[in-house]
Amino acid sequence: MSGRIFQGVVLQLKTPANCTIGVIDAGGNIIACNEISKIGTSWPEAVEIVQNAGEAIVPWNGWQFCQLSDWNGQFDYAAFVEGEDARSALICSMAAVALNNAKVYYEEKHDKASFIKSIISDNILLGDLYLRAKELHVDSDVPRGVLLVRQTERIDHAALDVVQGLFPDKQTDFVLSTSESEIAVIKQLPEGADSRMLMEIAENMEETLQNELKLKCAIGIGSISMHLRDLARAYKEAQVAIDVGKVFETDKTIINYENLGIGRLIYQLPTTLCEMFLQEIFKKSPIDALDSETLFTINKFFENNLNVSETARKLFVHRNTLVYRLEKIKKLTGLDLREFDDAITFKVALMVKKYLVSRGVES
Repeated sequence: MSGRIFQGVVLQLKTPANCTIGVIDAGGNIIACNEISKIGTSWPEAVEIVQNAGEAIVPWNGWQFCQLSDWNGQFDYAAFVEGEDARSALICSMAAVALNNAKVYYEEKHDKASFIKSIISDNILLGDLYLRAKELHVDSDVPRGVLLVRQTERIDHAALDVVQGLFPDKQTDFVLSTSESEIAVIKQLPEGADSRMLMEIAENMEETLQNELKLKCAIGIGSISMHLRDLARAYKEAQVAIDVGKVFETDKTIINYENLGIGRLIYQLPTTLCEMFLQEIFKKSPIDALDSETLFTINKFFENNLNVSETARKLFVHRNTLVYRLEKIKKLTGLDLREFDDAITFKVALMVKKYLVSRGVES
């Protein structure tokens, strides 16, 4: 961002404030000041103090500092005012408001990343989208993939820098911090690209974050967007992919929205409807009556495509033993898992039960 935007604001504030006002960047460099001689000098010692203060006003070496807000959650710029008394703190706070407004206006008009963020946040009208895309020279009709990285066990702010390092072309690819724990990646793709390319990108991100930061994360992949207006939908799909995968794909860390299958439908159902479904299916005996060994047998049977012989081999039991277990399940539930329709019903019921447990509903 150009320091000229800030310079215009601090010069306007010079007369009413009657004190020195300026702006430093993340490196401690003074990029704007109403005392011109200070521009270009550096206060690197102030950076850590200002960064640790968050949004609070903090004094340092005869000056007051206040961070300017930023949607990526990182310290990029801070206002400073001469003095350490209450008056200078008040002026610093007011200057920060004026500088923030100028910063937001500039970003909305000239910054591609802010433009893309407004799209995925569904915070721009369709008519404005076309006009802004033209002003910023952003191609509207090119394929793009949307991936969402969610830090799961701990939050490391260095993750944003690591992911940004994987996408050096900041004119076509965008890495955006959308919350404290989430990073959105909007990647421009070549014509004919498919979900396999997005999977490779996700695997590369996961491996890099693990190797460099020992960071565990879940990555959601939305369907490929063929137009800018589709990015908001793809971003929501990536969010849903992580949320649904957390329930039904617990063994996976990379989840593609297009592969969610019936889990995506179940996740959108009201819990009361799900409870009614389970009660209707398991009239003889509730699903909770099945012990862990029986459920393990059922899941293995599904994994092996309802093949009795193959399932028995994988379970290291005689075929007749497995048949006996399946007969026992039929007596308990009224469902014969060797019959396709009953197997489908039981599979859906297991997924519904998982969904209810994830919502804290015991049925």
